[in-house]
Amino acid sequence: MTSGVARRWRDVGLATRIVGTSLLLLLVVQLAGYGVVRSFIADNARQQIGHELEVGERVWLRVLKQNADKLTLGASVLSADFAFRDAVNTGDLDTIRSALENQGARIGSRLTAYYSPDLRLLASSDESAVAPDPVALQNVTDELARTLGGRQIAMVGGTPFQFVLVPMRAPVIIGWVLMAFPIDQTLANDVYELLNVHIALVTHAAGRDSGLLAVSTLNAEQRQSIQWGAERPTALQVAGSDMVARWVPLDGARQHIHTVLLRSVDEVLVPFQRLQGVLLLITLVGLALFALGSVFNARRVTRPLLWLVESANRLKAGDFASAVPGTGQVDEVGALARAFDQMRQSIADKQAEVQRLAYWDRLTGLPNREQFRATLVAAMVERPAESVPVSVVTLNLDRFKHVNDVLGYAFGDELLCAVAQRLQGLLRRKQDMVARLGGDVFGLLLYRTEYEGAHTLTQTIARLFEEPLTLRGQTVDVNASMGVATWPTHADQPDLLLSRSEIAMHAAKSRTAGVLVYEPRLDSSSAENLSLLTDLRRAVEQGELRLYLQPKVSVATGRVVAAEALVRWQHPERGLVPPMQFIPFAEQTGFIRQLTLWMFEEAARQWAAIQTPEHAIRIAVNLSTRDLLDLAFPSRLAELLARYGVSSKGFCLEITESAIMDDPLRAESTLNKLASQGFKLSIDDFGTGYSSLAYLKRLPVSELKIDKSFVMGMTSDNSDAKIVRSTIDLAHNLGLTVVAEGVEDAAILTALGTLGCDEAQGYHMSKPVPAVEFAAACARWHQKLPA
Repeated sequence: MTSGVARRWRDVGLATRIVGTSLLLLLVVQLAGYGVVRSFIADNARQQIGHELEVGERVWLRVLKQNADKLTLGASVLSADFAFRDAVNTGDLDTIRSALENQGARIGSRLTAYYSPDLRLLASSDESAVAPDPVALQNVTDELARTLGGRQIAMVGGTPFQFVLVPMRAPVIIGWVLMAFPIDQTLANDVYELLNVHIALVTHAAGRDSGLLAVSTLNAEQRQSIQWGAERPTALQVAGSDMVARWVPLDGARQHIHTVLLRSVDEVLVPFQRLQGVLLLITLVGLALFALGSVFNARRVTRPLLWLVESANRLKAGDFASAVPGTGQVDEVGALARAFDQMRQSIADKQAEVQRLAYWDRLTGLPNREQFRATLVAAMVERPAESVPVSVVTLNLDRFKHVNDVLGYAFGDELLCAVAQRLQGLLRRKQDMVARLGGDVFGLLLYRTEYEGAHTLTQTIARLFEEPLTLRGQTVDVNASMGVATWPTHADQPDLLLSRSEIAMHAAKSRTAGVLVYEPRLDSSSAENLSLLTDLRRAVEQGELRLYLQPKVSVATGRVVAAEALVRWQHPERGLVPPMQFIPFAEQTGFIRQLTLWMFEEAARQWAAIQTPEHAIRIAVNLSTRDLLDLAFPSRLAELLARYGVSSKGFCLEITESAIMDDPLRAESTLNKLASQGFKLSIDDFGTGYSSLAYLKRLPVSELKIDKSFVMGMTSDNSDAKIVRSTIDLAHNLGLTVVAEGVEDAAILTALGTLGCDEAQGYHMSKPVPAVEFAAACARWHQKLPA
């Protein structure tokens, strides 16, 4: 339940929580203060009552003492009076009685009496006062006489009296004068009016537990509610009101007579209760004012927060222009608003940068593919009523990867920028656009242009590219393959139009046609490519691949010493598929790793079958970039060697320079592992890449293979001959052997022998043949050799 209350409390608004928490804390403080004040008032009231009762006791006892002194003085004056003494001596009772009455009236004595020396009552001022209880009066007189006079309080006739007995001497005792004041309701009322303290005289007769209330200022209901027992309680419940009692024993009392002083606690608390009421009113007013202040402050805090929420919603909706309100405040909320506004500005700047990156190419400054597509959508979909044709030309630079490999990526970037400038210079309409679609692919969007006009523009581009580009002192020939598609002739959707333009471009590139306009039949080639990966997987699983071998001969002896493993695909429907139709695709998709492992396994399986008694035949297998980046590749080759019981010395692994340079560190790590396993390593197509000789020296290679583009022209082109000669000399100086591929005739073979080349490979010796025909091909070549 507590967790549910806490959860509901968290769901309440911030302003409500601020106000509620503040009021709750104030209420707790006020209640605590109220409790402390109430406790203090109660303690103070009891202290005040105690003080009042103490004062009342002193006043009451002083009144009784004053009355006793007054009686003593009156009795002494009367006993010394000459006329009274003379009447006593003559026994004139009337005179004695008159003197008693006069003196009693003078001092306010209720009873004045004359006794003989033997304590017989001879005369009194009030016979009625003596009549109710003459025995009790005689007892009081006898007791006072034994002490030769004095004072005493006693009950006579149910009324407490204060007695004084004074002897008359001449010089012996000739009589006694007795005077008495009643301690009655009048005296008690006088003291109550003076002190506001109730007076009650309680007597306890011997042998009785209950007391008798003789005199009291309490009203009838209060008197009836009190039971005077033997105990003397200090707190009494009197007619529903709390009273504090103070028991005062009376000195000289003949019986157990106590004066009980009573003070009502409720009466004392009345002014304090009024004070408590005022405090409660002040508390309520304070709570109301505090609530109003808390609401004001809470709104002052939450209103800017609501502004920030609204600003956040605007930011969420993409509105970065509206400023955040509340930034002018000088408090913490204002600081938060300013920080939020700075964040808005920062997001706006970054959003603008993101927009720029999303729609512009950073390298060339041209629109990118996304902006090209959005503009194409606007041209085709948002303004269809114009019914004007729109053509798309996609352009892909030829041999751009070769430029990157040879001259470096920085040079390639500069080449892309130069091409972009040339293409921009061809645009004639403001609405037309040239964009970089990605890599070395550009796109041109041509308004109000049919495919014939677009095709004419591509011819202009081709002629423009016939002029070489000169960058960093390097002259580069640039060619491009282009595809053209037009709306609404070739497509009715923007993405489809762009896709079909790219299909035409790829078809032009694969056919070296320069420019192709989209035709429906071109899509069949694209569809074939989509199913090519599935067919390749099936080819491996169902044995459609064939291992072909091309002999390598020793230039010095002419004998076959090695062979290069090649793959052919015997497709059940397409027939024999050339390597150039599926090897690049396998490279792109990563399936080349499966092809490499298949070739190596097949070569290992047939290795023993191609060996000759005269010389061990080494089989060379080509590796791709993906093979070198596969850290598990060396262990997979080791498993295949162990499976077929073949030594790694029987194999050479050929790697192109470009494959090594894609990730030099990982390539070097993989090559070191392969070399440690005993494989011979060879750099394939040397001279066509952009590798550092210093880096090549670090690699564990033992052979260089000169690219056929140099070898085939060495007898007719002096430059190619120099490249071949310098490569052979360089390799030998590095301790490497050299293999020349592309040997098409005897003259090339003879020239290679003159230059000291180690091995040769080409159609002059033998074209690639199925592995089962390798021995026969070697025999035919050996027969051509001079005896």
